[in-house]
Amino acid sequence: MEIREKIMADIKSAMVSKDTVKLNTLRFLNAQIKNKEIDSRPNPITADDVMAVIKKLVKQRKESIEQFSAGGRTDLAEAETAELKVLEAYLPAQMTREQVEALVAEVITAVGAAGIKDMGKVIKETQARSGGTADGKTISEVVKAKLS
Repeated sequence: MEIREKIMADIKSAMVSKDTVKLNTLRFLNAQIKNKEIDSRPNPITADDVMAVIKKLVKQRKESIEQFSAGGRTDLAEAETAELKVLEAYLPAQMTREQVEALVAEVITAVGAAGIKDMGKVIKETQARSGGTADGKTISEVVKAKLS
């Protein structure tokens, strides 16, 4: 499994370079991957499962940054931002908002969505076509704007 091997190699290099933020973040990521592996027994964990764990942690960090910033805790927001940068290095390149808008427009015509009641169908198809390279929140915002 290539991504797990890369994470383990990066943990070792973070130990050598004494990069505590990266080391702690990757150790936490590795623990979450192991938890996922335990949950999915007896089936082996796939690369998609690992990516799902990473995406979940990225989403948590973004939400935490938003909450800490709103609460005036810039110190905690900066710590979460540093962890977010480490985690995002393992994700594939994300689509820009313009690319998401183009994909959503394409999906709306393909599905034949007429109004806001078709939002779920459009979001599901857009996520499938993007292959996980589009942010779910951005997809939701764009679909809502186009169907309203």
